Amino acid sequence: MSIATCFFTPSFSISNNTTTTTTKLNLHRPLRLRLPTAATPITNRSLHHNHHHYSPFLAFSTSGGDNNYNNNDNNSGGGGGNDGGGKGGDGDSAGDKNREEAMMVLAEAKRSLESLPMDLAAAIRDGKIPGAVITRFLELEKSGLMRWLMQFGGFKERLLADDLFLAKVGMECGVGIFTKTAAEYDRRRENFFNELEIVFADVVMAIIADFMLVYLPAPTVALRSPLLVSAGPISKFFYNCPDNAFQVALPGSSYSLLHRIGAIVRNGTKLFAVGTTSSLVGTAVTNALINARKAVDKSASGEVENVPILSTSAAYGVYMAISSNLRYQVLAGVVEQRILEPFLHKHKLILSALCFAVRTGNTYLGSLLWVDYARFIGIQKAHDEKILPE
Repeated sequence: MSIATCFFTPSFSISNNTTTTTTKLNLHRPLRLRLPTAATPITNRSLHHNHHHYSPFLAFSTSGGDNNYNNNDNNSGGGGGNDGGGKGGDGDSAGDKNREEAMMVLAEAKRSLESLPMDLAAAIRDGKIPGAVITRFLELEKSGLMRWLMQFGGFKERLLADDLFLAKVGMECGVGIFTKTAAEYDRRRENFFNELEIVFADVVMAIIADFMLVYLPAPTVALRSPLLVSAGPISKFFYNCPDNAFQVALPGSSYSLLHRIGAIVRNGTKLFAVGTTSSLVGTAVTNALINARKAVDKSASGEVENVPILSTSAAYGVYMAISSNLRYQVLAGVVEQRILEPFLHKHKLILSALCFAVRTGNTYLGSLLWVDYARFIGIQKAHDEKILPE
């Protein structure tokens, strides 16, 4: 048996002994052949090769020496990393563990790596995502709507981080439509139906703004392709920033305080553009409809005044970049991901109800803050309140 075992480099299991050894041929010792006895019969299972436990992604231990074969001279484990430093070794170990978990999930689901989207398969090869993310992907893929949405990179990254993301979008837009319509009716009263085209334009812009307020600050599972070597330092810095400043980092990754601050700055810039554009378009459409009505009905000239376009749009952009940005970052990254979801992840109905309540309160708070802000900077008067949506 000692002659036979020297031709195999992987580990063996001999009879009922669970220890793993690597046998080497010693040319200075005489060879002895032990024949089987009745007490130790040779069967097909008494000596087997564990080839089914090996794959290109499961070859290395994540602990650096828990298994016996990792203590050999030729296998030092994942403790040192390529640079020999402890930090690099920890990253390599976490990446190997993520890769192993993901491949085990695929094996249990009888799926191959090639059957996954290219960006997801590349993330598995690089050890960036754990098995829990793959499990969520396979669950979401069972729904036709989710499978279609995951064709778009932004939706896929957010759905993999939060399977209730689409529900939260519906909550936010639904609450926004209700609160905006109620505010329009309260402001217009008997003229509500006469100015229905203006109300419609305002509500449409409210839906766009609400969607972006949920979409941009939402936590993500980063599946972005690597940056080009020629990318500048600013691009490289923001590339490494999370989408939500407070989101939980995946195993094997981490975000510095500077990168988390960078996430607030980056999202603030995007929300400034969204707020300014949505208010600009909404206000311009509103003024155009008001002027058209004045041209048809001369008696309405003194009833409705045009809204200042540039000052209102710029003010609303600043408001979304600061107030809305911070509130929605805290809402998605702290309240929902760090507080509600860890305790209620097995009770989706209760979790959804609490998310709805929290987001409704946040929208109401945002409306109050906007009125105070608009009065403070002078674009609205106390007797003529105009509540813009979030």
